[in-house]
Amino acid sequence: MSNTIPISTPRHLAKTPTGIYGIDEITAGGLPQGRPTLVAGSAGCGKTLLAMEFLVRGATLYDEPGVFVTFEETPEELVNNVASLGFDLDDLRERGLLWIEHIYLERSEIEEVGAYTLDGLFIRLEHAFDRIGAKRVALDTLEVLFSGLHDEALIRAELRRLFRWLKERGVTAVVTAERGDGTLTRHGLEEYVADCVIVLDHRVTSQLSTRRIRIVKYRGTMHGTNEYPFLIDQHGFTVFPITALGLDYNVGTERISTGVTGLDEMLGGSGYYKGSTILISGTAGTGKTSLSSAFAAAAYARNEHTLFVAFEESPAQIIRNVRSIGIDLEPAFTKECLHFHAVRPTLAGLELHLATITDQIARIKPSVVIIDPITSLISQGFNSEVRALFTRLIDFCKQHGITLLLTSLSVMGQDPEGTDIGVSSLVDTWLLVRNLEMHGKRNRGLYILKSRGMAHSNQIRKLVLSSEGISLIEIPSSSLQLSS
Repeated sequence: MSNTIPISTPRHLAKTPTGIYGIDEITAGGLPQGRPTLVAGSAGCGKTLLAMEFLVRGATLYDEPGVFVTFEETPEELVNNVASLGFDLDDLRERGLLWIEHIYLERSEIEEVGAYTLDGLFIRLEHAFDRIGAKRVALDTLEVLFSGLHDEALIRAELRRLFRWLKERGVTAVVTAERGDGTLTRHGLEEYVADCVIVLDHRVTSQLSTRRIRIVKYRGTMHGTNEYPFLIDQHGFTVFPITALGLDYNVGTERISTGVTGLDEMLGGSGYYKGSTILISGTAGTGKTSLSSAFAAAAYARNEHTLFVAFEESPAQIIRNVRSIGIDLEPAFTKECLHFHAVRPTLAGLELHLATITDQIARIKPSVVIIDPITSLISQGFNSEVRALFTRLIDFCKQHGITLLLTSLSVMGQDPEGTDIGVSSLVDTWLLVRNLEMHGKRNRGLYILKSRGMAHSNQIRKLVLSSEGISLIEIPSSSLQLSS
C-alpha cells in the first residue's frame, strides 16, 4: 500500500470581470462568478457607484443584463446621479440590459409583528431576473431591509438565506452594507457568509481626503491584500493597484532625442533610452522647465503623445514662456498630442496625486511623461513618503514602456549633487543644471552626473537659452567657476 498522498489538479475559481479599471487586477480576474460579494464602507465612500458601475460595465462590455435593487434612491434619482459619469441608464433600460427595482421601506411604518422573512424580496427579484435574463445583480443597501427590527437571530438567519438564495440562482451579486461599530458591517455577519468582501474607505489626513479600497477576503483564489487608492471622476470608479509592481519590466535599446542637439551629442549622439527615467535637477532659473519643454517638442516631432504634469505654472504660462526660447508647444497642445495636468500640490494628498497621474496615463496612453517639479510634493508628506510615491510611479512607467522625465528644485547652498527626495538612485539618467561664473558674468551650465548603459560626456557645458533655441557650448576649464 502506497503512503504517498495523491495530489489533485488545482481547480480555478470562475470569475466575472467587473470591467472597472484596477479592480479586475487586484482581484486577479474579477468577482466570484455566481456568488455574492459584499461591499462595505461608511457613507460617501462610493459603495452605490461601485455596485452600479459593476452592472453598467457588465451590460456594455460583456452583454450581461443586470438588476439594480435600490432601497433608498428612486430610479429617477439614480439616473440623474450617475449621468455625470457618462452612464446612460435610460438607454440600458430601453435595451433590456438593466432593470431598476425600487423597494420603498419606511422605518416608521415597520412594526415587528410575527416572523419576518425576505420571501417578498425573493419574489420581486425572481420577477426582475426573468424579465431581462439577469446575469448580475446589485442590492443597495442591506441595512434598510432590517431597519426597525431588533431580533438579531432572525436578521442573521434571513441574511444567510438571502446569500444562499442568490447562489442558487447563479447570478453574480454585489451587496452593499454600512460599516458597523467594531465590525465590517452593522450586523457583523455578512462578512462571514459572503465569498468576497471588499471594504471602501474615505479618510481625511491633514485636511486632505483620500479614498482607498481593500480586498478583505476572497475565498478560493489569490488576491491583492494591500490598500489601493481609487478615484471617482467623470469616468467612474478607477483603482490603482500599483503597489504590487515588481522589478520585472522589459528594457530596450531604442534611443530618442532630448530635443537639444548638443545634449544628444553629450549622450553618445542619440539621446535617452526609450522607456527610461530621467532626472534634471538644479536651482531656480537654471533651465529645467525649458529642457523639459524641448523634450516634449521632440516627442511631438515623433508623433508621440506627452503628459506634462505641472505643479507651479499653468499650461498657458509654460507655452508662452518657452516660445521666447524658440520652442513652440502650441501646435502639439492644439492637436492634443501634448496634454497638461496642472494643479497645485495642496489640492490633494500624495496618494490622490499618484492616482490622478496614473489615471491620466491610463487614459491618454502617452509615450512621454514629464513632472515639473517633483519637489513641490514635499509639502504634502515626509521625504520618505514622497520617495515611495515616485518609486511606484517610476515602476509604473517602466512597466508600460513610458519615458519619464522628472525635474527637481535644488536649494541654494545645499549639495547640488543630491536631491531632497532621494530618487537619484532610481533614475537612469541624471542631468545637473547650475549657475556658472565666467569672466564676471553669471551663466548656466549643464553636465551629466550619470547615464546608465551608455557612453556619455563628462564635460561641463554652457547652457544657452535664446530666441534661437537651446544650445550647449563647450567652455575651457580655465575660465570655469561653479556658483552655488
